[in-house]
Amino acid sequence: MKTIDELLAEGVEGKRVFVRADLNVPLADGKITDDGRIRAVLPTVKALADGGAKVIVASHLGRPKGAPDPAFSLLPAAERLAELLGKPVAFAQDTVGPAAHDAVDGLEPGQVAVIENLRFNAGETSKDDTERGEFADRLAALADVYVGDGFGAVHRKHASVYDLPARLPHYAGYLIATEVGVLKKLTDEVKRPYVVALGGAKVSDKLAVIDQLLGKADRLLIGGGMAYTFLKAQGHEVGVSLLQEDQIPAVKEYIKRAEGTGVELVLPVDVLVSPDFPDLKTKAPANPTTVAADAIPADQEGLDIGPETRKLYASKLADAGTVFWNGPMGVFEHPDYAEGTKAVAQALLDSPAFTVVGGGDSAAAVRLLGFDENAFGHISTGGGASLEYLEGKTLPGLAALED
Repeated sequence: MKTIDELLAEGVEGKRVFVRADLNVPLADGKITDDGRIRAVLPTVKALADGGAKVIVASHLGRPKGAPDPAFSLLPAAERLAELLGKPVAFAQDTVGPAAHDAVDGLEPGQVAVIENLRFNAGETSKDDTERGEFADRLAALADVYVGDGFGAVHRKHASVYDLPARLPHYAGYLIATEVGVLKKLTDEVKRPYVVALGGAKVSDKLAVIDQLLGKADRLLIGGGMAYTFLKAQGHEVGVSLLQEDQIPAVKEYIKRAEGTGVELVLPVDVLVSPDFPDLKTKAPANPTTVAADAIPADQEGLDIGPETRKLYASKLADAGTVFWNGPMGVFEHPDYAEGTKAVAQALLDSPAFTVVGGGDSAAAVRLLGFDENAFGHISTGGGASLEYLEGKTLPGLAALED
């Protein structure tokens, strides 16, 4: 795929450059709680603006149902982008309508505009090729060149990700080039031992990547809500912990495969439990109890890995050559259940390995818990995209950037 450096070498002075970014940031009461994804696209936006382009930044945010919804407006992201750039950013209150055209027409070389949430138009996410194509045609009318830099969306066959690049000269931005380079180190250029730490709520979200990693990784460390389906598959009581009963047969098969292929599958040996899910708004004291992983009381819910598991997982990461971590070890948003996730993050920092934090909640946890994100080898902006890449899937947004 062609890169933004090639585009800049060709010259962008006065050209309208459409940047498909990922500004899908978390919001609380209209305020951004983590601006990592906005900062990730800054190098691309700044380079284009410095080159004299008229930069049009577009993204989705949340899951509006194909119509305008103020709760999902990109205005807060546009305002934060302006702060980070240190210059005004125009904001269009629609995607392809009069406001978008007025904003783009009003740009001078070196200026930037953000158009409203792409998912306010049903054509963005439509499964109908014609409807999606019609929306892509209207987006293409705004620009002369396309730069794909929204890695968090490249696994989606959406109009702005998949169809639009076919209608304009297209290039990969700095973020996508970096993300792909890093993921190749997890697939083609692995330094061993290769350790993968997987957490998060649902084991079903991770089954496909576990299937691939059983032939590639040396160790798999399992935590988070998904661990309880593994413990149940081993015959243990898990109380009222998060459990996907329908996934137990698949999990049993993976446990068997791991034994057969020599992959070390490591599960929690102790967990923090409580009869009540913690209040994440007030963060009131939860007073959890630590129990052995095979002795969870019937009326209790596992909410974090315990102290012995933290030590165990740290030891399994200490000699790694490559580490990929996707998914928190517990309900990290509450301080009483953050220690497991914090321990894994610290173990990554202490390890000499090339470390990749696989986006989503893991990336948010790193920042929320106060770690220096620059100390990790790489923090991905796309959890789902990273997982699908590791599963060996063709990602529509990357395929669209190939020549």
